[in-house]
Amino acid sequence: MAIAFPFSAIAGQDEMKRAITIAAVDPGIGGVLVFGDRGTGKSTAVRALAALLPPMAVVEGCRYHCDPGVVSRLCEECQSRLQRGALPSQMYPVPVVDLPLGASEDRVVGALDLERALSRGEKAFEPGLLARANRGFLYVDEVNLLEDHIVDLLIDVAASGENVVERDGLSVRHPARFVLVGSGNPEEGELRPQLLDRFGLSVEVKTPTDLLTRIDVVRRRDAFDRDPAAFIATYAEADATLRAAILAGRDRLASVEVPDSVLETAARLCIALGTDGLRAELTLMRAARAWAAFSGDSVVDTTHLRLIAAPALRHRLRRNPLDDAGSTTRVERAVTELFGA
Repeated sequence: MAIAFPFSAIAGQDEMKRAITIAAVDPGIGGVLVFGDRGTGKSTAVRALAALLPPMAVVEGCRYHCDPGVVSRLCEECQSRLQRGALPSQMYPVPVVDLPLGASEDRVVGALDLERALSRGEKAFEPGLLARANRGFLYVDEVNLLEDHIVDLLIDVAASGENVVERDGLSVRHPARFVLVGSGNPEEGELRPQLLDRFGLSVEVKTPTDLLTRIDVVRRRDAFDRDPAAFIATYAEADATLRAAILAGRDRLASVEVPDSVLETAARLCIALGTDGLRAELTLMRAARAWAAFSGDSVVDTTHLRLIAAPALRHRLRRNPLDDAGSTTRVERAVTELFGA
């Protein structure tokens, strides 16, 4: 397994780091879309966060990393084993699975061996990338260039949290809950609206223009490449602090209060921007609650809303032919009008 760059050592890109941290605190946010220049640390940040998280408890020998503590989400094999006795567990690192652009449908969802089914009466299934990503991260680079049928698969699985494979009367289903992280360059094509709406947060990253920041990024990367162990040790304490904050945020999440006044403010903001449906308000509320939990706050306030408004809303805006401003500018303008400068 490749050694991951320390998460706390990533210079700049605060909005991207904040978004994937929120997704780690509350995976139900719906994933993170990262659009921007190449070489800005998109995949580095995802792998760094996964490496930062502690190993998770999984059912020993399970191909889908089932959580032994959540019986309702066990795969068919684990449910069968549970009926025969207790489920032994083991610790397993949080997976980060790459979904390449040219991947076939069978590689993504898994393949049923029809020959064994017909000749031996066995339901043989070879798990795919979605199975490997369960309870971890599924990373799709150049997500805007994915083939349509793969996009449709991701939409279905992201909505249900379950992967169902059916071939000639045979079917297999298994849990497939993951944080979907997509990255790409907007100049190479737009993302289908159906998939775009499934992402909870959308982040724009740019190549740093500040001289000192660029020098710092290059210096850190060079130090990591020359001596990874020493570089990781330098940031071990900072990473441990982040890990503790994420775990505490997960524990605190359910108890964080969202006052009606904050919900009203979120709704006013979405109305001002003309977002479709109510998914914008829901994501805004959940992301603000997750950030409050991570920050150690027991109540969500407008400070949290303001901080995550752009990533929660920028990708949900309809084009306005009378306003040629970008989506980020429109969100910032609405936030300023609602919250003040």
